[in-house]
Amino acid sequence: MNYIGTKEIETERLILRRFTIDDAQDMYDNWASDPEVTKFLTWPVHENVDATRALLEGWIKHYEEGDTFNWAIELKENGSVIGNISVVGFKEAAKAADIGYCMSRAYWGNGIMPEALKAVMDYLFDKVGLNRVAACHDSNNPKSGRVMDKAGMKLEGTLRCAGHNNQGICDEVWHSMIKADREGLK
Repeated sequence: MNYIGTKEIETERLILRRFTIDDAQDMYDNWASDPEVTKFLTWPVHENVDATRALLEGWIKHYEEGDTFNWAIELKENGSVIGNISVVGFKEAAKAADIGYCMSRAYWGNGIMPEALKAVMDYLFDKVGLNRVAACHDSNNPKSGRVMDKAGMKLEGTLRCAGHNNQGICDEVWHSMIKADREGLK
């Protein structure tokens, strides 16, 4: 695996890039303060923009380590940061990573997150050298699973009572793509 860290990725509508401290207000306004966005996540809503700023300060410090893969999702059309997509876990021996993401409710249903997820998976396969990328969602949040499906991931199965989020203990529904799957899509 190549620990090259978070590099800028451009898609048709998006720029995926490192966060800066100047993104704090967008992050707070667009998703970190929204209880509907954080409903199925593992972290609570931010009480104020200072909490968001403090989190970003920690994230930004880790960028130079090379093993941090954490992108701000910026809309090209207006320069607004509307979400986040990141590697939340590595299994180095298997050349595998787990992905997490969240985005402003105002942009749900427009194909933006599948576009970001596809681009990040391509980066992780082509640049980082991974063989597997996976993600999971709470079984009560099937719309997140649709994002994974649209990005080309395959449903693997449900791990009963295997996760915990803001709703409590939950079933995790896992999806993945392996490099051989992706090669078949091209």
